[in-house]
Order: sequence, then structure tokens, then C-alpha cells
Amino acid sequence: MPPRTILIPLPDRDFDVTEVAVPWRLLTRSGHRVVFATERAGTLPVADPLLLTGVIFGQLGAEPEPKRFYEELTHSEEFSRTLAWEAIEPSEYDGLLLPGGHAPGMRQYLGSEVLQRKVGDFWQLERPVGAICHGVLLLARARVPSSRTSPLFGRRTTCLPAYMERLAYLLTAWKLGRYYRTYPAYVEDEVRASLDDPERDFARGPITLGRRGSATDDAPAFVVEDGFYVSARWPGDAYLFTRRFLAKL
Repeated sequence: MPPRTILIPLPDRDFDVTEVAVPWRLLTRSGHRVVFATERAGTLPVADPLLLTGVIFGQLGAEPEPKRFYEELTHSEEFSRTLAWEAIEPSEYDGLLLPGGHAPGMRQYLGSEVLQRKVGDFWQLERPVGAICHGVLLLARARVPSSRTSPLFGRRTTCLPAYMERLAYLLTAWKLGRYYRTYPAYVEDEVRASLDDPERDFARGPITLGRRGSATDDAPAFVVEDGFYVSARWPGDAYLFTRRFLAKL
């Protein structure tokens, strides 16, 4: 496969460690170039720190390998030379990957009208798009210029299921408040509202209560593919998600 150039937009802070570091590492190992974009050019983005130390009692954070990948990522040249969202030219990229995260800093990224416009423009090119967890919200909120509908309209997708978001919130609210509730509405509810037929087009996937996919075990992971688009639910799907995205390149 000839090298491709993949765009990964990020907020200034609070993105998910695994959902960024695993795709970056697998893509670059395969010989592809990754370009990161932040709201302002040159910003050095920072992942959600609780995912590095353990959200509560040292649990619910990233696994050791993704944390090691993130450490490598922070020392990479591409991570310190971010492009501005406004300067994104969709036609210059062979693929678009939209990671997630749930902490408050994610609202900068998920709520950006500039980024939503760029995502809609890229979708029209019909090149590989991957979205995982909260990253699917960017697609739900974007609009394709030719149709003025969400890119997800008429597509099959998954995202962070409501039961996962609810359980994480209930387990941690006593200490962390609404840390796991990025918005009043559940991610799944907003994504479903953007679909043509939510019952047909939304795939929740099997019930998952902690077991994650890895570099060597895809059994716990779940992704949904529809044409050039691939989506996944949470960090536990990141390895399989990235491999399916690589196949689309």
C-alpha cells in the first residue's frame, strides 16, 4: 500500500489517550503520515490526564500499551506541529479519523462549527472516515454541503452506547461529578437523532462491561462498517477500529 496522509483533529485538552495513540501508532507503523489539527496552529494538545493515572482508585484509565504509545506520540514531530482547523483543506488528505473523549475539554472540538464544516466537506470526497466514541458526534453535527443533512443520514453507525456512558457516570459521580457526562443528552441519543432510521441504522453492539480488545485479541471489540465509513464504541475497540480503517485506505 502506498503511503497515505491521515488527518486527526483534536481539542487542546482532554481527548482519549487510547483513541488517539493507538491509531497514530498503527498508522505510522504501516508507513502512513498523520497530521494533527487543533483550533490554533502550533498548539501542543494534551490528553485527559485521568486516563493516564487512573480515573478512580487507579482504575478505568488507559491500558499500559496505549499509555506507552501516547508517551511516544508526545515526542513526535507531527504532534508539536499542529495545523489550525480553519486551515484544513480536505482534498489534501486520504483519510479522516475522529477520536473521542468525554472530559470537559472535548466540547471545544465537538462543538466547533469550523470543524463540523470541514468534516462535512471531507465526507463529500468519499474517502475513508473513521469515528470512535464521542467522535461520532462530530459527524452527527456536521452537514454535507450537497444535501444539508448529517453525513450519518442513511448510514449505519455505532458510537458510545448510553448504557456505557450511564454506568461510568453512576460509578464515579460521587467523586468526579459530571466528568463522564459531556453533555446533558447521551451521545447515543444525539447520534440516533441524526439517522434516517435509528432502529435500522444504529448498532449498539454486544453488552461490554470492561473487557477490551488489544493488539492480539479482537474478541471483545466491535465496529460497524458502511462503505468508506467505519465507527466504534469506546477505547476497547481501538485496535480493531484502526485495522478496519487501515483496510479502507
